[in-house]
Amino acid sequence: MSPAAPRPARPSVTVLAGPTAVGKGTVSTYVRDHYPQVWLSVSATTRAPRPGEVEGVHYYFVTDEQFDEMVREGRMLEWAVVHNSHRYGTLRPTVERALDAGRSVLLEIDLQGARQIRETMPEATFVFLAPPSWDEMVARLVGRGTETPEEQRRRLETAKLELAAEPEFDHTVVNDRVERAAAELVQLMGGHPEHAS
Repeated sequence: MSPAAPRPARPSVTVLAGPTAVGKGTVSTYVRDHYPQVWLSVSATTRAPRPGEVEGVHYYFVTDEQFDEMVREGRMLEWAVVHNSHRYGTLRPTVERALDAGRSVLLEIDLQGARQIRETMPEATFVFLAPPSWDEMVARLVGRGTETPEEQRRRLETAKLELAAEPEFDHTVVNDRVERAAAELVQLMGGHPEHAS
């Protein structure tokens, strides 16, 4: 009797986290647009859409009541209150469907969510996205103009705590250039980026 052929390894989950305004969304969007082999998880959030954000592409925008129901029913792989205001979470069914379909999954989440995923999915790869410098991160946050001065102050206070969490991660990628950071991230996910520089 010949041995059974080994089953192919299930695709992996990679968690991308880092301090506020480091560019997690920009890097993950670049990966989504340029590396079709990677499936970028779309989070649910209770905050209102920002200009240009599209339902189901950037986020699933839900009410507090809908979010409560998803948590109660166990449909959240992780969730967190971010910046003491809105809730964000990763929908378990969408991640499972992507893995079952053979796609590698990228979760772009905050530090609280990454810690929850380490508990629920310790086999995941954890990547910390770091800024080239503190001054550059401040400039990015102020420059994007999507938060009030009070929100900016709150986010920068949070960022100091988030930067201290870097040793908890398996790898660090510096977001000095979006294209380069994205290529390094895909490489860490086991991919072979064709246009890494």
